[in-house]
Amino acid sequence: MKLLITFICIISIEIAKQHCVVSAWSQGCSTITSTRATIQHQRLLPTSSSLFSSTQSNDEDDITINSNNGELERLKKEEQRLSSLLDSIRQQKLAVLRSRPLSIGIVGFGRFGQFIAQSFTKYGNVVGTSRTNYTDVASEMGVKYSLTLESFVLDEDLDVIVLATSIVSFKDTVLDLVPLLEKKMQLKGAGSYPLIVDVASVKEHPRNILLDLLPEECDILCTHPMFGPDSAKNGWRGQTFVYEKTRINKVILDPDFEGQENQLDTSEEHVEGMDRMERFLSIWEEEGCNMIPMACSDHDSYSANSQFITHLVGRILGIQGLKATPIDTTGFQSVLRLIETTNADSFDLFYGLYKYNRNSGYTIGRLRGALDDVVGALLQRDGVVGVFDGGNRKSDDDAK
Repeated sequence: MKLLITFICIISIEIAKQHCVVSAWSQGCSTITSTRATIQHQRLLPTSSSLFSSTQSNDEDDITINSNNGELERLKKEEQRLSSLLDSIRQQKLAVLRSRPLSIGIVGFGRFGQFIAQSFTKYGNVVGTSRTNYTDVASEMGVKYSLTLESFVLDEDLDVIVLATSIVSFKDTVLDLVPLLEKKMQLKGAGSYPLIVDVASVKEHPRNILLDLLPEECDILCTHPMFGPDSAKNGWRGQTFVYEKTRINKVILDPDFEGQENQLDTSEEHVEGMDRMERFLSIWEEEGCNMIPMACSDHDSYSANSQFITHLVGRILGIQGLKATPIDTTGFQSVLRLIETTNADSFDLFYGLYKYNRNSGYTIGRLRGALDDVVGALLQRDGVVGVFDGGNRKSDDDAK
């Protein structure tokens, strides 16, 4: 194409010369003052001799190359400087975290609770509690264990309480927690309230429960680590962590103002609450998580069409009893991994994704409709008008 344009331009110039208008064309070009624009124009409209010689073009390319000489080296040096600066800032941040380590309590010391506790112990003191006695398991990982929720709340000086219970039992757990928090305030004062964090797979439901039931003095952070013991068995680096800073110092925050919280309130209580929240978030960040601030409502909308449908399809395929064969493709091997990971989670988790996300029913309806559309297209191509039933193709009359 470039050669064709060049040829056309050459012919046009020669014709212009024959009609004695070259001077007018040159005068028009003189209005282009940009060097870069002039060079580009010359490349598109070369003289007739350039068709037979590449000397001029090579000279211009040399000019461009020479102008970039040293640029790559300069960028590499700048990259090294920024990398060194980031490393320095990270070390400073770690020093701040370690200067005042958090005391973190985990309610629900099951599989996921134990999973996050292992990393928390690197950054602070960790205390666990659950309906089951996990004292030995906790001791092995350097975690203190409380046998009752009452001793957990009243006897431990906790900065943060993480609610790692099933979403199905989430509300009951909060109802049990509230009177103990109020009793602690009576004994030790309002400043004794910990930051309450949820890690549920749905967000609007626990957010509403926490706002409705907790004392307003409790700061609230709604989070969803979008990984677990199976998907992050080799570490948290690169894993997605979604969070919403919900309430600080009795003020419900607007998720759209992420990063501007301190501009809303400069009181000592607010600054301390924000510092505690940032310290907790920094643990996930230091472990390499991809930190995504997001409103709980937006999270649930996205989750229904990503996490829930993944679990839904995995459960459906699992019921079919699919197994490895001698001729598996890589695609089918991925299907088997999907079945394995989704069915390894409890049915309570799967049910919670459905029950407590108002978008999940819509996702099921769309999946059903999509299945009907795909099967219908197959039947139509096969020349059959009817329904598909267990591998037997039936006409509309048979279906009646």
